[in-house]
Amino acid sequence: LIRLKSLNANTDITSLARKVVEECKLIHPSKLNEVEQLLYYLQNRRDSLSGKEKKEKSSKPKDPPPFEGMEIDEVANINDMDEYIELLYEDIPDKVRGSALILQLARNPDNLEELLLNETALGALARVLREDWKQSVELATNIIYIFFCFSSFSQFHGLITHYKIGALCMNIIDHELKRHELWQEELSKKKKADILLDCLLDEDPENQTLRKDYEKTFKKYQGLVVKQEQLLRVALYLLLNLAEDTRTELKMRNKNIVHMLVKALDRDNFELLILVVSFLKKLSIFMENKNDMVEMDIVEKLVKMIPCEHEDLLNITLRLLLNLSFDTGLRNKMVQVGLLPKLTALLGNENYKQIAMCVLYHISMDDRFKSMFAYTDCIPQLMKMLFECSDERIDLELISFCINLAANKRNVQLICEGNGLKMLMKRALKFKDPLLMKMIRNISQHDGPTKNLFIDYVGDLAAQISNDEEEEFVIECLGTLANLTIPDLDWELVLKEYKLVPYLKDKLKPGAAEDDLVLEVVIMIGTVSMDDSCAALLAKSGIIPALIELLNAQQEDDEFVCQIIYVFYQMVFHQATRDVIIKETQAPAYLIDLMHDKNNEIRKVCDNTLDIIAEYDEEWAKKIQSEKFRWHNSQWLEMVESRQMDESEQFLYGDDRIEPYIHEGDILERPDLFYNSDGLIASEGAISPDFFNDYHLQNGDIVGQHSFPSR
Repeated sequence: LIRLKSLNANTDITSLARKVVEECKLIHPSKLNEVEQLLYYLQNRRDSLSGKEKKEKSSKPKDPPPFEGMEIDEVANINDMDEYIELLYEDIPDKVRGSALILQLARNPDNLEELLLNETALGALARVLREDWKQSVELATNIIYIFFCFSSFSQFHGLITHYKIGALCMNIIDHELKRHELWQEELSKKKKADILLDCLLDEDPENQTLRKDYEKTFKKYQGLVVKQEQLLRVALYLLLNLAEDTRTELKMRNKNIVHMLVKALDRDNFELLILVVSFLKKLSIFMENKNDMVEMDIVEKLVKMIPCEHEDLLNITLRLLLNLSFDTGLRNKMVQVGLLPKLTALLGNENYKQIAMCVLYHISMDDRFKSMFAYTDCIPQLMKMLFECSDERIDLELISFCINLAANKRNVQLICEGNGLKMLMKRALKFKDPLLMKMIRNISQHDGPTKNLFIDYVGDLAAQISNDEEEEFVIECLGTLANLTIPDLDWELVLKEYKLVPYLKDKLKPGAAEDDLVLEVVIMIGTVSMDDSCAALLAKSGIIPALIELLNAQQEDDEFVCQIIYVFYQMVFHQATRDVIIKETQAPAYLIDLMHDKNNEIRKVCDNTLDIIAEYDEEWAKKIQSEKFRWHNSQWLEMVESRQMDESEQFLYGDDRIEPYIHEGDILERPDLFYNSDGLIASEGAISPDFFNDYHLQNGDIVGQHSFPSR
């Protein structure tokens, strides 16, 4: 390190660079130009700091200020160190004076290396701190401050560890926090007595004495707290510096540092609180520490600091909340304690807008809390930010937050107020912004008045569906169109005018596009197939075989399977396309295979589709009926099919040879297996599908009281 004490705005950089190279033997003369460049950078660095960098710089806690005990009239001299060490062996007042003089030297970083070589001084300071810290708060504060000066530089951390100052500081902090609790209890008792006195009207001298006693105790308490907070601040700052090493930090965690820090949040000293919250923020990135904070109800303690007058404290508190907001339970707690409106109010402040938005974004991830934003001023502020954004791409935090909020119906009503949707569409189409279009897509999924607003933009959205546009943007446009299940919308006209059928068919070919785009194409086909004429148009174009081929390729993907089956459902729903599906494709066979899929939604769509097919086609009705029977009685059929008859059983049927295994087809032709002399077999037996031939099938349900009994 080369300290440039004379460097200022008027320094001659060239001369100074030459002087540095001449005096520093480690720098080769050939590096003169590089030294000059570095000096020029240092000279102008302060002015070039952006507002954000200045903010980050100021967020680091300031060094502890001068305090009672270190304010002495003498000026310390490094040459008088022996005298100062001797003072450490005297009474407490002399020890305080000696430690204050050594601290005066330690506060100048240039003296630290020389102090480091003085093992006698460091050993004496460590011994006095260990033995006498309970005797004098000023003495303890001075000595910890000396070691704090060393802790500001990583290369001296080994020295502090050697003298076990960190562990000693932990003990001191714990003791001081407990003392503070005792002081508060004593003060509380006297305050209660004082309140009772206020209720008495007489001027009893004894009552006056008690009141004066309380006032005296309160003043004493205030003085003790000031000194104690100076000590706590220096000790915690030293530990924060040592916590650069995660192994050291783990040792602190094992000694309950988190509990101590959260207890300290009850203080009113801004400088101490900044330090405590900074330390907690650093610790909060580890789950174990975060869990300790949960036990101590940290969110309830932090809520009182939002908002607060102290900018640095508010800034660091928001950053701690951001770290904590990754935890679902803590997000829930933030909402419970009323942080939502407080954070929303900070969106209007440029200094805190970004960090507050990040915390709110995390809260908005939970569906339970999305609707609560409608009762704050959040959405109008966000819309204002969106429309005022001058860049082509909106800030990621802002648009992500808006996408989450647009998943709630009440929020969408507020977003679309006035010309909200019009402005969003205009910007999205102008800049081809896929994230803004994703927000619009979320808006389009809600039924009601807001969905009808999209009728004006169907043409604009359909015009984006082409191979020329960015795929991510096209996916969102397709998804938005697919959400528009509006009865009055003429989809046939849209498909023809924008030539969408060839595009949709082309994307269905396996490998023709990314899965995300193909899935949106399938969903789009399902939506337009709700229109009778559109379904016929798509069926004639040969889209159904393409869907079956895609079903084969994507049979492991439940989402694909469900959406393709839904298209089949829409096709068989319309008379114009029902025959194409039933007689010209193998779609019904695939539906029968999927009747018993493990996915509940797939089974539901399959059943509805097969019910319609069975109602209009007798041949498929029998196959479907047989499959339902086989599945319902599968256990019984399996037992019969696998049964090999004994020789003794063969005699029951005469000398004719019976096959060792009976197949399902044979069983269905054997009425003797299903009927007895009284008609139907006992209630626990299985019933043949033939029994139901006389009943009319409607939507796959059997009219009457009978159903397939299980076995």
